[in-house]
Amino acid sequence: MPLHFTEEELATRREMVVAELQSRGLAALLIFRQESMYYLTGYDTTGYSQFQCLFLGADGRLVLLTRSADLRQARLTSVIEDIRIWVDRADSNPGRDLWQILEEQGCRGQRVGVEMEAWCLTGARWEYVKAAIDGRCEYQDCSELVSGYRIIKSDAEVAYVRRAAELADDALAAAQQLARPGVPEQEVLAGMNAAVFRGGGDYAASRFIIGSGENALMVRNFTGYRTLEANDQLQLEFGGAYRHYHSCLMRTILTGQPDPRQVAMHAACCDALQSCKDAARPGSTFGDIFAAHADSLDRSGFGEQVDSHFKCNTGLDKISAGVR
Repeated sequence: MPLHFTEEELATRREMVVAELQSRGLAALLIFRQESMYYLTGYDTTGYSQFQCLFLGADGRLVLLTRSADLRQARLTSVIEDIRIWVDRADSNPGRDLWQILEEQGCRGQRVGVEMEAWCLTGARWEYVKAAIDGRCEYQDCSELVSGYRIIKSDAEVAYVRRAAELADDALAAAQQLARPGVPEQEVLAGMNAAVFRGGGDYAASRFIIGSGENALMVRNFTGYRTLEANDQLQLEFGGAYRHYHSCLMRTILTGQPDPRQVAMHAACCDALQSCKDAARPGSTFGDIFAAHADSLDRSGFGEQVDSHFKCNTGLDKISAGVR
């Protein structure tokens, strides 16, 4: 079984969530987020593009409702033993299948939590679920319940993040070696991804972003590539991924000589990054960290470059003392 954490660690995670369910008076949690399923059971699949739900009862009982295509995936990658299949056909309604599980587990007339903010739970799929449980049990949005525990990283998780960072460094080294005039952007991307995979890494959750010339500041992925020219600027957003743990970077590479203003901007960014690190302490908010970043850029003479839409984000959650 390709579990990437010990069964004891997975059990401890579930025990924390179960205790939270009990303290909130919830009979169960309906888990739709793939990252929550992976965190609690090891279940690892890209099948979350389709309807699937993991039932976690307040007594610790696990029941997975998924398609037949993911049956073997669930058996081989998770500790889930009770796996139910909903049949994907023209008139299928997995909401009814989910209610059968809730009824069986004694949830009629009880309160259940639901991960409503999840990629697999589209508006149409939620309507299936809502129609099936309305009037039969109460429900409340618990989208952040598991995520609150995921913030605190175990030693095993920290080790995976560090390995992901090493792979990101390897990808950057490959890009620096390949980024030369006359080299297509695709070759740079190929070298970066090869470095991650050769190091035992995974696909990143998001595609690498690459842009040069007039596309250097697009900062979004788009189809189509160009060939690097002399004195070109190459912008990269990428990351290493290891066991689904990520370490992400953004770097600029020049194929020629830097403009003096670019050198000044680089120095300003380094100072701003250090200010962010100094402000990142338990009890601080992300707004506090952004303010440190903005103030540093103001002092460097680049205050007008601060993205104005971030200036509203001053009421964000405080950093937990357990975050490493």
